[in-house]
Amino acid sequence: MPIKDLPPDARPREKLLARGPGALSDVELLALLLRTGLAGKSVLHLAQDLLDGFGGIAGLLNAGADDLKRVKGLGGPAKRAELVAVLELARRVLAEQLRERPALDDLRAVMDYLQLHLASRAHEVFAVLFLDSQLRLIALEELFRGTLTQTSVYPREVVLRALHHHASAVVLAHNHPSGSVAPSRADETLTQTLKAALALVDVRVLDHVIVAPGQALSMAEKGLV
Repeated sequence: MPIKDLPPDARPREKLLARGPGALSDVELLALLLRTGLAGKSVLHLAQDLLDGFGGIAGLLNAGADDLKRVKGLGGPAKRAELVAVLELARRVLAEQLRERPALDDLRAVMDYLQLHLASRAHEVFAVLFLDSQLRLIALEELFRGTLTQTSVYPREVVLRALHHHASAVVLAHNHPSGSVAPSRADETLTQTLKAALALVDVRVLDHVIVAPGQALSMAEKGLV
């Protein structure tokens, strides 16, 4: 049923204005962003198809522009640009939060921030959050890229970037394109190697976060840092 044929109090826009955004489902919020559907498919059905296809709102937010381009109904640039813009706004909001308070005060925000940056990549990416003496975010840098299964990480480069930013601590991060966030033996070895190298210049490794679409794991919480 087209949105215009719904009762006024069931239309997403009117519902949001009357009851607030918390009253809307993920489908309704996404439909507001998409605005129009396809021939024979309402915008609510298109929104539901998108969420089903990407595994929910988290999976959709982790999608890249090329992923969205393959979805029927998002072939034009306007809708894709709006969705990508929402993703970038989410990244910037999380980055702003991490710059204003210590990263360890909100591990969930750190994990969400890293998911939005890395989880949708088809190849493995190793990144580092550089933190100041108050453990607030200075910068996020993607330092190394690899294949679907591995990447080459050079401790010397990580140390040099930490010195460049005058960082006091770091959070290491990488994605697992396979979808599993379970740390491998190589992940554990790499963490200890970087921890030892950075300790030589008085930079602490606070955590190593592994992300995949819809998932994130803190190696510190598992006692592996």
